[in-house]
Amino acid sequence: MLQLITILNRCHRFPGFVYHRARFSSDHKSIEIAVRPRKGSRAVCSRCHQPGPGYDQLAERRFEFIPFWGFLVFLVYAMRRVDCRRCEAIVVEQVPWGDGKRTLTRAYMLFLARWARKLSWKETAEAFRTSWEKVFDAVEYVVTFGLEHRVLGQIDAIGVDEIQYAKGHKYLTLVYQIDLGVTRLLWIGKERTIESFQGFFTMIGDEIASKIVFVCSDMWKPYLTVIREKCSEALHILDRFHIVANMNKALDEVRASESRRIAFEGRIPVLKKSRWLLLKRGDNLKTEQRFRLRDLLGYNLKTVRAYLLKEAFQQLWDYNSATWAGKFLDEWCRQVMRSRIEPMKKIARSLRDHRELILNYFRAQKLLSSGVVEGLNNKAKVTMRKSYGFRTFRCLELALYHSLGKLPEPESTHDFF
Repeated sequence: MLQLITILNRCHRFPGFVYHRARFSSDHKSIEIAVRPRKGSRAVCSRCHQPGPGYDQLAERRFEFIPFWGFLVFLVYAMRRVDCRRCEAIVVEQVPWGDGKRTLTRAYMLFLARWARKLSWKETAEAFRTSWEKVFDAVEYVVTFGLEHRVLGQIDAIGVDEIQYAKGHKYLTLVYQIDLGVTRLLWIGKERTIESFQGFFTMIGDEIASKIVFVCSDMWKPYLTVIREKCSEALHILDRFHIVANMNKALDEVRASESRRIAFEGRIPVLKKSRWLLLKRGDNLKTEQRFRLRDLLGYNLKTVRAYLLKEAFQQLWDYNSATWAGKFLDEWCRQVMRSRIEPMKKIARSLRDHRELILNYFRAQKLLSSGVVEGLNNKAKVTMRKSYGFRTFRCLELALYHSLGKLPEPESTHDFF
């Protein structure tokens, strides 16, 4: 016990307080360490944070501390009350190891929160013999501190996207900072509506919003509307990933429709089990798949024509000049409109409507795209899967900020790992 007191007094000291006694609990599963004020020290008011005259002393309170040697550790202290002249009230003193009425010490909350970033919250609770609720409180404390002390600074580029977080088409709007060298989650909005996305610009303010240079997003109309209103001077780059994904979706629609028609007419089902042959990139096909694709391309089918149009479109991303990329895009759209393949014509009409936003990718010299956003989205989904889904929006919000926000953490007198 004396060794434990010595370690704490050397490594985890609190100004104005001292550890003076340690004892095992009655069940010998935990250690209680008594804390007392140093001689002559004055209590600090928890409202104005200034020392004041003492009033009286309350009953002892237990604060859960970081476990040592497999034992649960509790700090035991009788809180003093302060007769504060500035606040004109009698208030409980502020102690450096605790926060308000929380039963966990600040050091333990930071300790649990750091482990909760590596493990699931349930695994963290089981590893340190505590409850899921206490891990939640620890993460909430650290995230709240981080958001209050976060410095946004200058934001040059942002990316906005949505991820589904529950059944029934429930989405989150996530806004990331994607500057070169700085990638972090800035804001989480419930649902993917105009009002939800406007909350981000309300949070950062007009001054920071006016200095944003690049914005990456998909073609979701509420996003386009808000970006046009709040970041009219920024170069708005449409998400290359979603353009390709929509084209693959259109190709798959053509394949499925034609496959059903072939089966209805009783012809040879040449399109059976050909979905991934057509959707995969050529470089990712295995040798036998390449031979089968070569045979399939010999048939005069709408699906084959749609596949060739999709593959031809990939040449767009090889251009460096926005002018030549625009000419290629216009010619490709003309060919598609003459193809009489309705799903592909729908894609062409959409690309024509968003032509300038697509070409902004080349005007930005291909330095920015939503590839970074998709990578961060994958990390967000891993965070969600790690706990097999959170029951409330608040839990999910805290977990995502904690994992992706790169928030500042409270200072600690000693790191315990």
